[in-house]
Amino acid sequence: MANEETYECDALVVGSGCAGLSAAVTAGHHGLKVLVVEKEPKFGGTTARSGGWLWIPGTSLAKAWGIQESPDQAKTYLRHEAGNSFDAARVDAFLTEGPKAVDFFTSNTAVRFDMPLTFPDYHAEAPGGAQGGRSMVTRPFDGHELGDAIKDLGSPLPELTVFGMMLGSGKEIIHFMRATKSLPSAFYVAKRLSRHAMDVARNGRGMTLTNGNALAGRLAKSAFDLKIPLWLSSPVRELIVDNGVVRGAVVVREGRTIRVNARRGVVLACGGFPHDVARRQKMFPHAPTGKEHYSPGPTGNTGDGLRLAESAGGRVEDALPNAAAWVPVSVTTRKDGSKGVMPHFIDRAKPGVIAVMRDGKRFANEGNSYHDFVQEMMKAAKPGEEIAAYLVCDHQTLRNYGLGCVPPRPMPLGHHLKTGYLKRGATLAELAAQTGIDAKALEATVAEFNTTAAEGRDPAFGKGSRAYNRYQGDALHGPNPCVAPIQHGPFYAIKMVIGDLGTYAGIRTDANARALDADGHPIQGLYAAGNDMASIMGGNYPGAGITLGPALTFGYIAGKHLAGAAQERSAA
Repeated sequence: MANEETYECDALVVGSGCAGLSAAVTAGHHGLKVLVVEKEPKFGGTTARSGGWLWIPGTSLAKAWGIQESPDQAKTYLRHEAGNSFDAARVDAFLTEGPKAVDFFTSNTAVRFDMPLTFPDYHAEAPGGAQGGRSMVTRPFDGHELGDAIKDLGSPLPELTVFGMMLGSGKEIIHFMRATKSLPSAFYVAKRLSRHAMDVARNGRGMTLTNGNALAGRLAKSAFDLKIPLWLSSPVRELIVDNGVVRGAVVVREGRTIRVNARRGVVLACGGFPHDVARRQKMFPHAPTGKEHYSPGPTGNTGDGLRLAESAGGRVEDALPNAAAWVPVSVTTRKDGSKGVMPHFIDRAKPGVIAVMRDGKRFANEGNSYHDFVQEMMKAAKPGEEIAAYLVCDHQTLRNYGLGCVPPRPMPLGHHLKTGYLKRGATLAELAAQTGIDAKALEATVAEFNTTAAEGRDPAFGKGSRAYNRYQGDALHGPNPCVAPIQHGPFYAIKMVIGDLGTYAGIRTDANARALDADGHPIQGLYAAGNDMASIMGGNYPGAGITLGPALTFGYIAGKHLAGAAQERSAA
């Protein structure tokens, strides 16, 4: 139609998380005219509420620590982790281009990372596993650098904040855990809280961005520095396909329909499908109706990218052993009455904490990775019964470390007891009655656990026997940082169900992040990255940051490929 509104660009990126902004910044840096469109009213996607860790072996940051490893070591590890789903071509691309992506962003943009010397792979003892040098975290970022755009940055997950404040590295978390035991920690916490209170008073939010909020903020700043426009509240209605080539998309913005012509191609980075009930029903074995699942991801992640790719002839990978990165979560009631979803990352590994099913029996090493732990939950569940587990501890442990949304001392417990999120019993039998756990079995389980716990041993499940267990435990507690008796009431429990940190079953792509058709051929002009792209991890979870590491890398690969194609066409 003659009066149809159009917008011309070289590359259209759909989604504003790590993968989308990585592709946009890379393509923009290489001279392409880029447009980013975001369905939600805020930018940052899942990235903005994530931990902000990236798993990329062989980076300059690792080498600065003196950690030299060949790509073959990491490849051996990924082959072990992925099993029959190992994709050699894409893994090679990741291991080759990942370190280059890190160098590109840290040299040319506002993106910066920090790497601890030791953060072990989740299966560090497996072939090719490592004790450190692969997981890095985004450096904290001053939100003032975003100017007015700070108001449009997605918020961190409230359940992972303290008074709405994001905590940064492990060192900062340790300061907060030890605030009542250490004068330097108390001073640090007081200073941090007062600065946060001032920021909220002046700006309506905290301005020291950490974790995934820092990564989203740094990438957005890099895009804005390149004058890349970012349209918010602008969903894509359909792709424009001409003779099998993707030429752009129809975007709805401010009530107007705009035909965006993308000369080089479209990158789909819409965050996967954690809130697509129909696809969950099809692909999540624990969710027979699609509703037995609780994702802390943005509610706007409803599989748009996957549907758009399928409309252009793309295919969704459906053969992975796990369709998502599983995490145990608890459902809490916030003070405003809304429901929140709390991922359980580190509390399970603390000494004096065990997990039981409704039958009162332990079923797993509580210190293992969240993805592994949920798989054990699924195996232990009885047919037809809700898949749920309970974290159990005594009063001293709860006040020392907190549990789920419940903070350690000196913060009060009243709100969580009142809402029923935290269950309490003067005795284990009373706690069992409060939760519906088998009382006699729970008493027997705790008694058996306690017989060796004082010695730091867990013969039944080996809690504390792995490097990752110990990293998440309490280094000041011995002889095992993950094991202590459960002995002095009152006793407490929190119910956990199954959630995800992002979906694995995404669009099938090649090593250049190009979407593939049913015959395995690239669909010209169509790319996918982040959780829209089928995971290269083969349905497993090898280490901290295995979602964002590939997201940054394959966004970078897509951006470079788009620019390379543009140069070739110009030369022709």
